[in-house]
Amino acid sequence: MAQLLRVQNFNVSSDGIGAGEDQTFERPFGHVDPGRLFSWAGATASWPMRTDPGGSRGLDDYFTRDFARNIGAEIMGRNKFGPQRGPWQDHEWRGWWGDEPPFHTPVFVMTHHKRPSFTLSDTTFHFVDGDPATVLAQAREAAQGKDVRLGGGATTIREFLDADLVDTLHVAVSPVKLGSGVRLWESPDELLDRFHLEVVPSPSGVTHHLFWRR
Repeated sequence: MAQLLRVQNFNVSSDGIGAGEDQTFERPFGHVDPGRLFSWAGATASWPMRTDPGGSRGLDDYFTRDFARNIGAEIMGRNKFGPQRGPWQDHEWRGWWGDEPPFHTPVFVMTHHKRPSFTLSDTTFHFVDGDPATVLAQAREAAQGKDVRLGGGATTIREFLDADLVDTLHVAVSPVKLGSGVRLWESPDELLDRFHLEVVPSPSGVTHHLFWRR
């Protein structure tokens, strides 16, 4: 079977915004409080950063558990790795993900400014300068037959959509309106020329949008 390029658990507001403006080290989502977008996932029993017992089961928990299924590599934009712009000034700082990143696969960070690869726990970060098709080919080779996850942010997902490389998307739309920020879409209807869409509401208030190629 072909290796799929999958967007999973990508979160946007009701007006299509995936992150805020004015990103800093202290504020990875800029002016947006990520808790307003991700509260549905953080409430699940399978949330990987859960430190106490309990949590919800059901649909939201299924998507949280499904995050790693058959994923062999991840692609992300540079701003998902860190807020730096231009040439790398500090190779000692190794991203927002800590000593135990949640990916557990090779990760390909798209940037025009390369730096050496490094490994944290079982995740190796590679910094690549290439068009979406070239980077996807690298990630597929590293994934060793498994699928590749396109992790975001919204600008990176749009680049791969524009190149017609995305096979499936799961976008969780939270019931909050942000007004400004980095937008994935004006409306999910923008993708219906290429994708089927099923919309599944959850008791948590989030609405899961499931897209797959026509």
